[in-house]
Amino acid sequence: MPSYQSPGVYVEEVASGAAPLEGAGTAIAAFIGLAEEGPFNTPTLVSNWTQFTTTFGGIVAGSYLGQSVYSYFQNGGGNCYVVRIGQSENSGGAGRGGGQRKELTPGTSAQIGRLKVTALDPAIAPGDITVEVTDPGGENPGDDMFRLVVKVRGEQVEEFDRANFTRGKQNVVTMVNAASKVIKVEDTGSGTVARPASGSTTLVAPPPPEAVPARLSADDYVGDVADRTGFGGLEAIEDITMLCVPDLMSAYQQGAIDLEQVQAVQTAMIAHCELMGDRVAILDPPPGMNAQQIKEWRVDKARYDSMYATLYWPWVKTMNPATGQLGFMPPSGHIAGIWGRNDATRGVHKAPANEVVRGAIDLEINITRNEHDLLNPQGINVIRAFPGRGIRVWGARTLSSDPAWRYLNVRRLFNYLEKTILNGTNWVVFEPNDQALWARIRRTIAAFLVMEWRAGALFGATPNEAFYVKCDSETNPAEGIDAGQVVCEIGVAPVKPAEFVIFRLAQFSGGTSLVAE
Repeated sequence: MPSYQSPGVYVEEVASGAAPLEGAGTAIAAFIGLAEEGPFNTPTLVSNWTQFTTTFGGIVAGSYLGQSVYSYFQNGGGNCYVVRIGQSENSGGAGRGGGQRKELTPGTSAQIGRLKVTALDPAIAPGDITVEVTDPGGENPGDDMFRLVVKVRGEQVEEFDRANFTRGKQNVVTMVNAASKVIKVEDTGSGTVARPASGSTTLVAPPPPEAVPARLSADDYVGDVADRTGFGGLEAIEDITMLCVPDLMSAYQQGAIDLEQVQAVQTAMIAHCELMGDRVAILDPPPGMNAQQIKEWRVDKARYDSMYATLYWPWVKTMNPATGQLGFMPPSGHIAGIWGRNDATRGVHKAPANEVVRGAIDLEINITRNEHDLLNPQGINVIRAFPGRGIRVWGARTLSSDPAWRYLNVRRLFNYLEKTILNGTNWVVFEPNDQALWARIRRTIAAFLVMEWRAGALFGATPNEAFYVKCDSETNPAEGIDAGQVVCEIGVAPVKPAEFVIFRLAQFSGGTSLVAE
C-alpha cells in the first residue's frame, strides 16, 4: 500500500489481475520439404505466396513443397512456417541463411564449336532462339572469319559479320556481348584460331535443378531438437497447429527413401505432435493406391493409432502455377488450407469436411460408396468428386481407435481450449492460494466457456449442461496447497459432427377420416 503523508485526494490504478481469456490461434501450418534456395533448417514465417517465392524460390520440378504451400494459401490458409531440408555437407557458409544459393541459368544455351551461347531473356522459351553460322560477307574475308545470325522464332533479329576468335574489334565475344540484346557468348576454346562449322543450332533449356539431393534420409525430415533441424526444430515454435511433410512423397517417388522410411518419418511426425500436444499431423498416402491397397497399407502395414494424426486420400490433380502443366500431388497442403478456411468461417469446433478443395481439377481415383464404407471406419478421410458439387473433403476422423477422440474437430477443439486457458492464466502464478483466487479462476474460465457455448462449440441447452468448472477446497486440499499447487477441474461437452444423416420415411394412408362422437 502507498504511504499517505498529507491530506488530499489520491487516484490509484488497480490491476485487474484476471484478464478475459483470448482465443488461441488454431490454424498455423508447418511445411517441411525441398526448395531451390533459402535458409536450411530454419523455421521461416511465411504469410503469402510472394513471401515464399522471395525466400525459397519458385516451384521446383520433383518437389511438392512449393506447390503445397501455394495450395495452402489458395484454400484459405493464413500464416505458416516453412523449413527447408536437404542441406549437403559442403553447402554451408554461403548464400542466404548459411545455405548455398544456386544461380540458375537465366535462359537457354547451346555449344557451337568452342563458342558457348546463352540467352539473355528468361522469358524466351526453349527452341525459340536459333543461331546460324555462315560464310562471312564482304571482300577478301580471312579463313578464320564467319558470320553469326541470331533468329528469334524464325525471324532474324541480329547479325555479326566477319567475326573471329583473334584479338581486336572483330573478336566474336567482344562483338556479341557489346551489342546483342538476345544472347551472350563465351569462348571455351584453348586459344587456337578455328571458326565454327557452318550450320544452324537451336538453344535448349538447361536441365532442371535436382529437387531431391543424392544423400537424403529419414533423419533429414525428422531432424534433431538440439540442433534445431527438420521438424524436430519446430518444438521451439509454439504457434504451430498443423504439420505437413509433402516432400516425403517426392523423395519416395524418386527412390531416395523407401516405403519403410516413409512410415518411419510419419511415425516420427505423430510422435512429435503427441509430445507437443497442441498440433495435428496431416499425413499423405503413398501414390498410386486403390481403395483396397490404401486400406491394407493403413491397417496392416502402417498401423498408425493416434488422436494427433489424420490421413487424407487420394492424391489430387492440380495445375502447376509455374508451368501450367497438370499433375497429381499429395493433398496435405490443400487440407491444411481447408482447416484454416473452416476455422475462419465456422470455427474450430466445426468438422473441416464437406468443403470444396480449391484448385483440384480431378482425383487420382474416384471410388464408390461401398469402397468408402471400407475406408471411413479406418480413419481414412476420403476426398470425393460429386457431380455438380465439385471435389470435396468427405471425412473428418483422426487415426485414433478411441471412440472419444474419433472426430478431428473434437481433438482440435480441445487443443484450442487447452492452449487458450494455458496462455490466459499466467496471472495465477504466485498469487495467494486461497478461496478468493479459486473464485477468480472459476469466473475467468467460465466466462470464456460461455462464449464458446454461445458460438456453438459446446453441446447443451444451457451453460450448465455444456461445461463445468470446479476449483474449491475439494480440488485443493491442504496438502496440495502446501505443495504450491492450485487445481482446477474443467469438463466440457464438445459438439460432434452429424456424420450419418438418417431420414426415416414411412407410408401412411392419405385423406381425412370422420370420427363419430
